[in-house]
Amino acid sequence: MKIVILAGGAGSRLWPMSSKQKPKQFQKLVSDKTMLQETFARVSFVPIEDIYVSTNAEYAHYVREELPNLPEANLISEPSMQDTGPCIGLAAALIAQKDPQAVMAVVYADHLVQDVAEFEAKLKAAEQLAATENTLNIIEVKAKYPNTNLGYVRIGRMLKEENGIEVYEFKAFKEKPDYETAKRFLSSYSYLWNTGYYVWKVKTILEEFAKHLPKTYTELEHITQGEPIEVCYPQCDKISIDYGVMEKVDPSRVRIIPADLGWSDIGTFASLHEELAKSPKDNLIKGDVVAVESEGCLLYNEGGDEIAVFGLKNMVVVNAAGKTLICPKERSGDLKTLLNQMQNGSNPN
Repeated sequence: MKIVILAGGAGSRLWPMSSKQKPKQFQKLVSDKTMLQETFARVSFVPIEDIYVSTNAEYAHYVREELPNLPEANLISEPSMQDTGPCIGLAAALIAQKDPQAVMAVVYADHLVQDVAEFEAKLKAAEQLAATENTLNIIEVKAKYPNTNLGYVRIGRMLKEENGIEVYEFKAFKEKPDYETAKRFLSSYSYLWNTGYYVWKVKTILEEFAKHLPKTYTELEHITQGEPIEVCYPQCDKISIDYGVMEKVDPSRVRIIPADLGWSDIGTFASLHEELAKSPKDNLIKGDVVAVESEGCLLYNEGGDEIAVFGLKNMVVVNAAGKTLICPKERSGDLKTLLNQMQNGSNPN
C-alpha cells in the first residue's frame, strides 16, 4: 500500500498558531512533534519508500525540514492550490507510472488520531478490499455531536464482517449541514463523519477521474508524459475530491469501514480542547502559563514572556508568532470573522 499524506492546506481557524505562512500541519498542536510528523509516524507500518507527501510548493521546505528521511521523489510539490481533487489525482497518476495496480491510501497531515492501532487495522482492511474487490473505500468515524463544520456520509446495511471488521454499503454524501440537520443526522444513527480517508487502486480512481473530471485527467496525463507541472497543474479543475469525483461515482462501488479512531480534524481551538483535555472543566495548557481559579480554558503560549490568567472560564488565550488571541472557547470557530476584519486594516498572517 502506498500512503499519500495531504499537507497542503492553509488553515486559518487556529490563528495565530496557524497561518497561511505556516499552517497547522507544521505546528506542534498536540505534542512536541508537528502534526505532519505525528502523521508520518502514524503510517510508519509501511516502508518509507511507500509514503508520499503532497503539499503546496511554498510549503515544500517545511516538509523537507520536518521529514528529512522522506525520499526526494516522494515529495509532491503542487505549483498552485487546486483543492483535493487534482491533488489526489496527481498523486495517483505519479504512483500509477510505477505500478498501475498499486493500492493508494489518502490521509491528512492535520488530523488527530489517538488510536493508532485501530487506524492501521482499518487501513489494511480497506487495502484488502481495494485489492480484491476493486472498490472505493472510505474509513469513517461515528459522529459525536452535531458538528456543522464537517461533511457526513449515510451508510446502508452491513455487507460483511471479517476478523471483527465490519463493512457497510454506501448511500450518499451529505455536505456540511446546518445545526438542526446535524442534530437529525446524529439521532438517526445512519450518518458518520466523513474523515476523507480513502483507499483504492490508483488505476480505479484514475478511471473515475477520466469519467467525471476529464479536463483534469488530461492535464495529469500531460504531467506524467513530461510536460511542465507548472503549466499543466493550474489548468486542472479547482474542486474537492468529494464534489469532483466521489459524489458522482456509482454508490455500489463504494464501501464504508466504520472506525473508532479518537479522531478530530482539529478545526478549532474548542475541538482541540475537547479532544486533549482530560475533562471539559480541565485547562489545556502549553508553554509558560500560570492559571489560577480558571477552568475549561485552552492556554497556549509559544512566546518568551509568561502568561498569567485569573478567574477565567471556557476561554481561549493563545500567544504565538508575536500575536495574541483572546476569545470565548465557544466562539473559536468564528475566527474567520475576526481575521477578515483585521485584514481590512493590518494583515494578521
